[in-house]
Amino acid sequence: MRYLPLTNNDRENMKKVIGISDINEMFTNVPKEVSLDPKFNLPSHKTEMEVGKILSEIANKNINSNEVPFFLGAGAYKHHIPATVDHIIQRSEFLTSYTPYQPEISQGTLQYLFEFQTQVSLITGMDVSNASMYDGSTSTAEAVSMAKRITKRNKVVISPTLHPQYAEVINTLISSNEDEIDYEFSENFEVEKLISKIDDSVSCVVVQNPDFFGSCHSLEQLAEYTHSKGALLIVVVNEIISLGMMKSPGEMGADIVACEGQSLGNPLNFGGPYIGLMSTKDKYVRQLPGRIVGETKDMNGEKGFVLTLATREQHIRREKATSNICTNSGLCSLAFTIHLSLLGEMGFKKLSKLNHEAAIKLYNKLKTLDGFEVKNNSFFNEFTVKLPIDASVFVEKMAEKGILAGVPVSRLSNQEGDFSNLLLVASSEINSDFDRDDFIKLAKEVCYE
Repeated sequence: MRYLPLTNNDRENMKKVIGISDINEMFTNVPKEVSLDPKFNLPSHKTEMEVGKILSEIANKNINSNEVPFFLGAGAYKHHIPATVDHIIQRSEFLTSYTPYQPEISQGTLQYLFEFQTQVSLITGMDVSNASMYDGSTSTAEAVSMAKRITKRNKVVISPTLHPQYAEVINTLISSNEDEIDYEFSENFEVEKLISKIDDSVSCVVVQNPDFFGSCHSLEQLAEYTHSKGALLIVVVNEIISLGMMKSPGEMGADIVACEGQSLGNPLNFGGPYIGLMSTKDKYVRQLPGRIVGETKDMNGEKGFVLTLATREQHIRREKATSNICTNSGLCSLAFTIHLSLLGEMGFKKLSKLNHEAAIKLYNKLKTLDGFEVKNNSFFNEFTVKLPIDASVFVEKMAEKGILAGVPVSRLSNQEGDFSNLLLVASSEINSDFDRDDFIKLAKEVCYE
């Protein structure tokens, strides 16, 4: 192929230099269960019309989240997105714009990114935010890397109720022979136990609020002790709408906040693209990964916007870069900004309240079912239920009856522990009383008939 400049001899010499005999040795860290078999059971060719028909038949086997009651969460939430959001982001000046390297012709993009940063800072209660990350999990991992740079320490203490997939991303990004990561997935959040693990070698403590199991926590005591040991507190939020009701991470003493912003303006998208949010205190601004848009004045004294800080590899020498993040989720951050602008402060709080009320209604109905135990003492729009049967069996049977009933905890955790009967259930503003009634009715059938 003319676009591949390396010859076979070039490749052999490269393999000798790095000490391998076969290219597959470079992928030994990829688990075998996720590696692809190159021998796909597919025909060698089909016409365009035939391909469209086959793919449509396959797609129709799925249950569409827009057509059935939907109670899934676990870091990806279904909310109503105003039609205005899609209308605006599809305008050509937004849809086709890319990185604003030339501020003279990128004022629109720079301005909305500046507004995005302002919104994120306001709802997280922090001083400054960057112009976005990939998603909540990578934002969390970048926050840990940032804390290590600031404290120059290598030990990380992670709350047992952090989303297990977020913990895996942290481990993937920062793990080395020098790092020590203290994390054991569990439904038990105990401030005193976390505090007992913090000493002078800890760089940061990572805690999710509301946590993976849906419980909400007060973090002031943890923040105070963490700071007394010279470590930083990283607060993770994967349901951003919770910040319309809950005390912000900044108010509770967070040093760095990492969030998943998908709930505002962005549909589920089979897991992505999503939008990572990251904010911190002013004194740490130069350690923020990615880039920051700032407001300035041009030579005529008119207000304008520029990339004030851009500490990523395209803008700075690699050894001085804070991260190798190579772009931001621009269109997703625009959707976030438009949705939050449409809501305004009062609308955002009202939406948050609607979500909490929806979860309370479902909680009250579930309490009437024999054998169903809600594990939470507090929650926002999601909570954990202990079922009388295996949670994986339960959701499959509920799906057969036309309800997407939740996420089995066991599907997201590969750590030891008996999570087989635990189900994460989320109820947002999209769920009607009829949806909740159907959930209860069919749950009885699945478990007892």
